[in-house]
Amino acid sequence: MDLGLRDKAALVAASSQGLGKAIAFELAREGARVGICARGRERLEATADEICQATGAEVLPVVGDVSQAEDCQRLVETVQEHLGGVDILVTNAGGPPPGYFLDFEDEDWRGAVELTLMSVVRLIRLVLPSMQKRGWGRVINMVSISVKQPIEDLILSNSIRAAVVGVAKTIATQFAAQGITVNNVCPTYTLTERVENLARARAEREGISYDEVLDAYREQVPARRLGKPEEIAALVAFLASERAAFITGTTIQIDGGSYRGLL
Repeated sequence: MDLGLRDKAALVAASSQGLGKAIAFELAREGARVGICARGRERLEATADEICQATGAEVLPVVGDVSQAEDCQRLVETVQEHLGGVDILVTNAGGPPPGYFLDFEDEDWRGAVELTLMSVVRLIRLVLPSMQKRGWGRVINMVSISVKQPIEDLILSNSIRAAVVGVAKTIATQFAAQGITVNNVCPTYTLTERVENLARARAEREGISYDEVLDAYREQVPARRLGKPEEIAALVAFLASERAAFITGTTIQIDGGSYRGLL
């Protein structure tokens, strides 16, 4: 299936590893030119080289922290300068730390808002003029199954990722007539460093082994396994495509059947 992504300019946030890297890889395989970002230069540049060598695509690494407003500005300006604009934006960031309600103070909440909500708000605001000029654009926000089914020890993520969904649903209606779609993707536990870190934190907190935590995660998934980053990336690539032009304002879980609700 031709997704119509050849020569489109994409920006994938937090993409030196994990889901972001898998998404950047998938878009590059489809012929997109991809800007990637992360805080660590060495791993980011290695990822850019890896994607470029494997796909032949143009890959632009930009060091930056999406929780910082000035880094978001510089990131988008750099990608626009080198790739000629942004057709596809994938917002993504490492999630806030695990814990329960009484574990966190105001400073923790403010930090989580900057990382999880304001990074999305700023990046979308910065790329929209480029998309409006083209009359075409795709925004895909990486959130979590927690926006539909809260996870007990992720109070910060449960709360603030839900705000991202509210933003996306609202602006999807405002820009749909301009050829711009806005959607959210909700993975469950996926084989990434983020999930490994959550598993280790839970194992330490509960006095059990890391493997026991992973087994518990698998038990929550009817498919009896964790997701693979490339499976999530495939959905993102479709939502970024010409084929998905009439899909907007949606929040799609990709979870092996984990979500128990009807809608």
